[in-house]
Amino acid sequence: MTDTASQQTPQSVRMWFDPTCPWAWMTSRWLGEVADTRGFEVDWQVMSLAVLNEGRDLPAAYAAMMPRSMRMTRLVTAARAAAGDAAVKPLYDALGERIHHQKRKDDDALIAEALAEAGLDAALAEETDAHDATLRSTHQAAIDLVGDDVGTPVIAVDDVAFFGPVISPAPKGADALRLFDGIVAAASIDGFFELKRSRTRGPRFDVQADSDVQDGGGAAA
Repeated sequence: MTDTASQQTPQSVRMWFDPTCPWAWMTSRWLGEVADTRGFEVDWQVMSLAVLNEGRDLPAAYAAMMPRSMRMTRLVTAARAAAGDAAVKPLYDALGERIHHQKRKDDDALIAEALAEAGLDAALAEETDAHDATLRSTHQAAIDLVGDDVGTPVIAVDDVAFFGPVISPAPKGADALRLFDGIVAAASIDGFFELKRSRTRGPRFDVQADSDVQDGGGAAA
């Protein structure tokens, strides 16, 4: 399948992400390329793995990641409240570069750098629960579309919503467009629920530069 005039440009595309999820980061790179090629905007929304996993019996290593999830999703939600929708993607890009590509753990420093890169107020670095109602509302919007037995990312294209795709590495060019068209077509079929195969690699952020990294567990099985 090639990118032709017969491929309709969607009227609405939304993606829900947790900044700490490596799989959502991979998907965001793919979706951004498709959006640039097809000429549509993506409405970037937050969902939180910490909220998703509240009350669940988690492996200790995964449970230890939830405070970071909450901090980062609170940060992006606060940035949206302070600077509007346009602040979300630049902040996500800046956080993702440091969290996933640079594999940094010094959250205080990387948050300060990401805020500066995105042109946002440094005071946003202070974690607050002031916007938790909004965070939970945007998170729930994704859950309402696809159910609570999934994770990040969630994508909605016009009236079609789905969890995923879980991909590594992010396809580019014609492959990116073919994947987009195929997934939207499959998900649009009433009664289509799942298509899956075992992962054979972790997130590969740049197939030419980065080696595989450990599966961050962000995407639900």
